[in-house]
Amino acid sequence: MTENDTLQEEEWKEKLTEDQYRVLRLKGTERPFTGKYWDNKKKGIYYCAGCGTPLFDSNSKFKSKSGWPSFSTPVKDSKIKEESDNSFSMRRTEVLCENCGGHLGHVFKDGPKPTSLRYCINSISLDFKSKNKEEKLRND
Repeated sequence: MTENDTLQEEEWKEKLTEDQYRVLRLKGTERPFTGKYWDNKKKGIYYCAGCGTPLFDSNSKFKSKSGWPSFSTPVKDSKIKEESDNSFSMRRTEVLCENCGGHLGHVFKDGPKPTSLRYCINSISLDFKSKNKEEKLRND
């Protein structure tokens, strides 16, 4: 159990920006083509903005034309949880951070081979660290 498992909603409101709270805790969605990472082409790792858990590698990111960062697969041993989402009269699969319960986005079965999955993730749910920064951190 981590510190983030025990945070109360008031503590989340203090820790996150208003927009991050709306998406991560209230299951909101940012508008397409407005997020920080929808068109990011840098190499690195995407982490949960709520708790810092590694979620996706840029090697699995692809251009989906949806306006949100899209990935074909999470990182190995990722802490991603999937739940059925029937909101707005739609049948979807919600993607959450298993570590802190933060709403990340949804996964669809219209992605590239070999997984045919498209993890459609809100940029505001993510923090990105470039490979150069990752390598530097490991060497320090």
